[in-house]
Amino acid sequence: MELFDVYPLVDITPVRALGATLWDDQGREYLDFYGGHAVISIGHSHPHYVQRLTEQVQRIGFYSNSVQIPIQRELAEKLGRVSGYEDYALFLCNSGAEANENALKLASFHTGKTRVIAFKGAFHGRTSGAVAATDNPKIVAPFNAGHAISFLDYDLAAVEQVLHGGDVCAVIIEPIQGVGGIVSPSDEFLRELAGLCRQHGALLVADEVQSGYGRSGRFFAHQHAGIRPDIISVAKGMGNGFPIGGILIAPELKASHGLLGTTFGGNHLACAAALAVLEVMEQENLVEHAAELGHYLRRELEAHAGAEEIRGRGLMVGIKYGFPVKNLRDQLLAEHHIFVGNAADPTVLRLLPPLNITKAEVDRFLMAL
Repeated sequence: MELFDVYPLVDITPVRALGATLWDDQGREYLDFYGGHAVISIGHSHPHYVQRLTEQVQRIGFYSNSVQIPIQRELAEKLGRVSGYEDYALFLCNSGAEANENALKLASFHTGKTRVIAFKGAFHGRTSGAVAATDNPKIVAPFNAGHAISFLDYDLAAVEQVLHGGDVCAVIIEPIQGVGGIVSPSDEFLRELAGLCRQHGALLVADEVQSGYGRSGRFFAHQHAGIRPDIISVAKGMGNGFPIGGILIAPELKASHGLLGTTFGGNHLACAAALAVLEVMEQENLVEHAAELGHYLRRELEAHAGAEEIRGRGLMVGIKYGFPVKNLRDQLLAEHHIFVGNAADPTVLRLLPPLNITKAEVDRFLMAL
């Protein structure tokens, strides 16, 4: 049996990793300035992370959600305290797509409405509802196309016009679009959007799958705008490579048993990984580090990168050039052994390094660029 091709593959086989460094099967060393799509939040093979997972698997690795799993409550309490959402409830699943799928489903259950407002350039995942709310017709199968989705620009008048129809259950938005090319609505737009949702009885869903977990220099990127969404979806950096996702649910949204469910979500190993991430983030002040080092990185890029625009916040950075960046990305990898990312916009280079990247490693990237 052959593997089904998912992405065009780079001819590199990583076999070992530590911090922001990868080694391939030929012994070559690489700087990871992409974190495997923003997944590596606390660095590869962090000793505390390895210890946490090792100790957990030696005790128990899995049992279903039909029994008491105390480590889930430990994770919920820790995440609530660290993020500032102690009064919210946590539903655990396995990925960002599942998180967004369940967020939209919960919004529809709660409101009894069917329509979703999403934004142009959005990427919310590849499951049925999540991919329908993703602005990329190429990955929406006919089976997924029956959902009532309105794709809008960051235009408050257009949002209000659709909300006036009375059938919108949720407005889903990435506080910083990742795949879309590190595109951000303004803080004022997010504040006005939250007000419109309240006014019209629609739930505001913040997709923090890529922009959350300290990536922007705040725990969640929407916190720069001072808003509190009804539902917040998380994944990627939450587990530092171990599959885990979830939604944070506002206290006024009550869900009865059976509305949401999962087999593997919140298993013992996933929760151990997620707790290790939060513990390291606290111990090493990684949110503050992302803010400080991200400011340095963007300042240097603005001065020396020769780009049209430097986008993003913290260590979620987009460099927009006036030409397609594929050759530049390939050259950084082939000649300088540095992994960086691209975006749906072919002129944007996407940077998503581990949050504990060092200044010396940032300078190495800047020199190569």
